[in-house]
Amino acid sequence: MKFTEEHEWLKRDGDEVVVGITEHATEQLGDLVFVELPEEGAKVAKGDEIVTIESVKAASDILAPLDGTITEVNEAIVENPALVNEDPMEAGWFFKMTLETPSDLEELMDEEAYTAFIA
Repeated sequence: MKFTEEHEWLKRDGDEVVVGITEHATEQLGDLVFVELPEEGAKVAKGDEIVTIESVKAASDILAPLDGTITEVNEAIVENPALVNEDPMEAGWFFKMTLETPSDLEELMDEEAYTAFIA
């Protein structure tokens, strides 16, 4: 797994990466009550605001972690945003994407570096 400074995790799954937010992020946000996901097939650039989430504490945007194309979204979290709080690293994933430049994934933090980042 790789991590961003925006508290997203990325996990390689064949030619795609699965993207979600970390447990640390869910703890900071509190209980999620709304999730709006990008359209499948959308081309995104690193830093684009592509997901909107609302929690009991605040509204936030999730940024595209890298350049690529959205291939699948997790409709289950739209219907039940609490899934993100309950299981942020598995069932609470946000979307899958193919990367424009797969090697960009290597520039992100590994788990050890992310743990030090949030300390």
